[in-house]
Amino acid sequence: MYRLFALLLISLLPFTAAGESAPGADAQAQYLLQQQDAVGPANTSAVPLWRNNHGQWLSLRASHSDATMPASLAFHGLAPGNVFSSGLQYQLAPGVQAHADVSQRSWVNHPARLIDSEVGATYNNGRYSVGLSLGASEAPQRTVLPRVLPGVAPGVDGLSAFDRSEQLNARGRVALGSTTGIDLGASVGRIRLLPGNLLGIDTLDQKALSFGVDSGPLSGTLVGRTMQPLAGNAGALSADQRWSSIDLGVTLRLPWQGALSIGAQNLWSSGNPVNTPVGPEPDQSRTPYVQYHQDL
Repeated sequence: MYRLFALLLISLLPFTAAGESAPGADAQAQYLLQQQDAVGPANTSAVPLWRNNHGQWLSLRASHSDATMPASLAFHGLAPGNVFSSGLQYQLAPGVQAHADVSQRSWVNHPARLIDSEVGATYNNGRYSVGLSLGASEAPQRTVLPRVLPGVAPGVDGLSAFDRSEQLNARGRVALGSTTGIDLGASVGRIRLLPGNLLGIDTLDQKALSFGVDSGPLSGTLVGRTMQPLAGNAGALSADQRWSSIDLGVTLRLPWQGALSIGAQNLWSSGNPVNTPVGPEPDQSRTPYVQYHQDL
């Protein structure tokens, strides 16, 4: 799926030049760039592609950031890495937007790469917003992943044999003020594991709920998730085997477009992981972390 999105975004790049040279493009670009809050965060570069007289517009956005992965108290963290993302955003009507995004995470001292892709739509009336999307994550190099990866899709952490996942996401936000709000999220999907994995199964069902509060530069998020073998595909595991966990994180946005995050994965967990020669799988060890993220 992510390859299709990437080809689509690349194919649209020539139109950016055409748009910039068209008559009236300067005024059009100025208007679209004023919609920065609707297109993405302040660190995102947005290139206007098209706009008509009915308030519909299309924009190409991209961002790049350096991320220092967490210095964990129980695990030697990854060296700094990069996060690249690009996407299209299309305003269908006032307050209604559709998007298609692709991002890649990589690290300088580990061959793993994670590719995330998402298509969806959002309605935003200023006071509240709701959105639905279809997302996918993939580890294309089929290598064993590190155990601690805060910020990635639910289900990736703790599963060293993660191959790919697909999920349906729902999000909502209620604004309590100009810089304060409450976020709610939910997702359901499936996780595919690499062949020959230590669990002896190839597919897991996953569900996740999230609750977040933010005020100015400070935000906090609580995420609960559960995984269980796909019905009829439990292998040697019990048919009612289930693993649940809760993660907690607090982030402070810094004036120089940086962010400092402190939290713990598996702050609470339940279910009996499978004992393997390399440790429990999935790994539900409580793991405090500190993470610094810098937008460029």
